Amino acid sequence: MRVTILVFLLALAAWAQSAPAAKPNAAASAPADNPTELTIPAGTKVPVALKHSVSSKGTREGDGVYAETTFPVVANGRVLIPAGTFVQGRVSHIQRGGRIKGRAEVLMHFTTLIYPSGYTVLLPGAVENAPGADKSSVKDDEGTIRADSQKGEKIGTVASSAGTGAVVGGLSNGGKGALIGAGVGGAVGTAIALLTRGNDVRLDVGTTLEIVIQRDVPLDGSRVPATTRSYPTSQ
Repeated sequence: MRVTILVFLLALAAWAQSAPAAKPNAAASAPADNPTELTIPAGTKVPVALKHSVSSKGTREGDGVYAETTFPVVANGRVLIPAGTFVQGRVSHIQRGGRIKGRAEVLMHFTTLIYPSGYTVLLPGAVENAPGADKSSVKDDEGTIRADSQKGEKIGTVASSAGTGAVVGGLSNGGKGALIGAGVGGAVGTAIALLTRGNDVRLDVGTTLEIVIQRDVPLDGSRVPATTRSYPTSQ
């Protein structure tokens, strides 16, 4: 009986040694997350400064837009976009101010980030705020920058012309002349207001804008600098 048990144990040991080793589960052995994979979340706001001017008068639809980030974008203690990263875009729509109605507008979209290594990332970016734009503001979610209304200025032009005409008429022909002069002056002021275009949207070099990333953008973390600055920012 003992011999039988011994033979059985020896056979079992021999089988165990000859059996192929179990392979580890690939999914279990893989790291939980890849530290080189980063994401710029949708809704991230990126402050930039223009590297060349854009205006509703001199810029055309399809022209390029070139800017540079002015402050680093950081998430969970990791730099996603260093200050000084280049941002490129395109003008989508231009409209000049009308003489009677319609304000000047500029719509541009940002499409590309260019890191110092030359690493290029495609993105959907729109203007959300234009704190550096003079006499202009963002009018919609698409990021259209529109010139402020000049209604008050044009009314002032008509009133000023009418007042000047009244003074001149009064000096020349008394009270009746004042009325005639006011009418003539008002007509001249109205003509000036109608012949004058509304203000153009003008974004000079260095104008600061805030753009918003419209969807998640994946990054290769090994190509994104861990420092907060890529290039010297513009003075």
